[in-house]
Formats: sequence, C-alpha cells, structure tokens
Amino acid sequence: MRAAIEMSMKILLTSDAVGGVWTYAVELCRALARYDVEVVLATMGPRPSADQAREIAQLHHVLLRESDYKLEWMNDPWRDVDRASDWLLELEREHQPDVIHLNGYAHGSLPWQAPVMVVAHSCVCSWWRAVKKVEAPGSWDTYRQRVQQGLQDATTVVAPSQAMLECLRHHYGPLPASRVIYNGRDPKLYSPASKEPFILTAGRLWDEAKNLAAIEAVADQLSWPVYVAGDESSPDGSVVESFNVRRLGRLNQLQMGHWYGRASIYALPARYEPFGLSALEAALSGCALVLGDIPSLREVWQDAAVYVDPDDRASLARELQVLMDDTPRRAEMARRATQHAAQYTPRRMTEAYLEAYRQMILQRRLMAAPDLLAHYTAAPLH
Repeated sequence: MRAAIEMSMKILLTSDAVGGVWTYAVELCRALARYDVEVVLATMGPRPSADQAREIAQLHHVLLRESDYKLEWMNDPWRDVDRASDWLLELEREHQPDVIHLNGYAHGSLPWQAPVMVVAHSCVCSWWRAVKKVEAPGSWDTYRQRVQQGLQDATTVVAPSQAMLECLRHHYGPLPASRVIYNGRDPKLYSPASKEPFILTAGRLWDEAKNLAAIEAVADQLSWPVYVAGDESSPDGSVVESFNVRRLGRLNQLQMGHWYGRASIYALPARYEPFGLSALEAALSGCALVLGDIPSLREVWQDAAVYVDPDDRASLARELQVLMDDTPRRAEMARRATQHAAQYTPRRMTEAYLEAYRQMILQRRLMAAPDLLAHYTAAPLH
C-alpha cells in the first residue's frame, strides 16, 4: 500500500447540506474510515437534516460541527462569510488539522496554518455563462473577486472534471497547483431492480442548470410517464410549479435508490453540471442515460450515454422515445452506463485525495525546512 495511504492525518473538511456537496462529503468521509484519518466536518448554510445528521453519527472518525452562516453564492452573504471565517479559524486552532479541505472558495484566502485545498464543485460565473450565455452581471463582482482570491491563495485546487478546471482558469485566471479528481459513489448503495417503463430525473427544480423544465415540456409527447425527484422550493421560498410529470419531492438516499433501481431511463439534459453525481447513481442502478451535450458530461461518460443539445427539446423528445421503443438499444446503453460507472469508486477518489493531502503536507514541511529539500527532491512521491 502506498505511503500516502499509510500516513495518519486529521482533516478539517467544510461542506453544506444543500445538495451534491453534502453527498460528496459524506461519501469521502465514509471512504476515509478505512484509513487512519480523522475528520472535522464543518457545515455552513442550512443545517443538516435529521437524516443527514444520522449519516454522520454513524461515522466514528468524523466530528460534525454545524453553523448556519450563509454560503458565498447566496444573496448578500459577505457578513456571514466573514463571521464563518472566524469560526473556521477557531476550529483550526482547536483541532490542529494537517490539511484544510474547503468545498467553497472565499475561505481559501484565510491565514491558515495548515495547507489548503480548494475543491471546485461549481461556481456562479461558470453557471451564468453556461445557463444564461453571458457573463455574470456586475452584482456578482464581489463574489468574483473573493473566489479569485481564495483560489489563488490555496495550496492546491481540485476539480471533479477537466472541463470544470478549465472553467476556473477562464473566469479567474491562473491557478496554483491543480488536479482533477473524479467523484465516486459506493456501488453497494445502488442496484438495478425489475425495470419499469418510466423515465426518472432528479435535481433542484428551481435550478435552471439542471434544465428539468425541458423534460417537463416534452413529457406529454412521450409514451412513458416521467417522474421528477428534487427540491421544489427555491432558496427565496417560492415553489416551482410543474405539469405533465409526476413529482416525488425531495427523497433521501434510500428512497432515491429505490426509484433509480426501478427506472429504465434517467434523463438529465443539463446546461451546466461539473460532474453529475445523480447520473452516476442512476448508472450504478442500471439506467440508460440521456444527458445534456456539454463538455463535462461528455468527459465523464464518453460513449456510455445518449447526448442531447440542452436547448433542443425536439431532440430530447426524439431520443427519449427512441430508447423507449428500442428495447435492445436501451439495454445496451444501460449496460454501457453501468460498466463505465464502475470506475468511479469511493476508493479511487479517496486514494487520489490522500495522495494530494500528502503532497500538500510535504510541500509545507519543505517550505518550513528548506534544508530538507535536497533530501526529498530525488525521492519518489509514491
């Protein structure tokens, strides 16, 4: 086993409980249980639900510390972001972690004692360009500046796809050391059941990036029903109305696994999706995938999905109906998706993060003791 994996350490890991970042953080925490790693999980934004808190309570190497400070992409967040800065620095003083792992940007510029990793799950500027087809307006200038500073001050920057990494460079300029680490999901959580004739999609109904409105618009043209799982209330409290689809509301992991297992097709005609955890979960559950034709999803899924222009609803309806009508093709696309999904494991993801952590720690030690540089320069990194 590689030295990076044998190295004991403590991580201060930030997260929110809103969506995919929570799923990613919990998956990483679970996978770290097999290694000698302690985690302090610090949450901001809406507090974890009872189900989410129970997930963490089962992980004895993880200490959950909660707050309700606004997240940097929320409306008028900066007073809260700065208050969260003091809280996070106090957590570092209290727990003395070896690495700071941030799943946000602005706090990358804090005067941390430990090396800092910033992981880019998404950002407002790249969202705006992909969804609105223009640059984010001037009202986001403070966000842009704070994100740029956080990225530039980080020890290393990680993205879940090369496409997302290129978005960061386009919108915020040169980055420090950077790498792509693909997300992973535990295949034991998902498995095909007896497949039924319906289409499933999932995501925040209010998020234009998910483009669930396109599926709703074509649902009455399809011979199978469409089921939609996800939050119906937007952050401002308004409820999204929808027609022609069967709404499931927000489901927990067990409930989602049940619906993935039954669905024959999973549709996500996204305009913006830096990785797409829901597509991975659906693929592990034996669904054929119909995805938005965007660089990140092409990168992640290659020939294991059917792609449609997110703005071409006629094409979306046509490709969905083809899969519904052609049982052998649907079975083949489901087989491809499941086979391709097998590479995105929590173990592979976690070992990549552990190697990155180790290199950050080594880099910090060398900066503190330059006389050791000659000794380590010739040493292999693993």
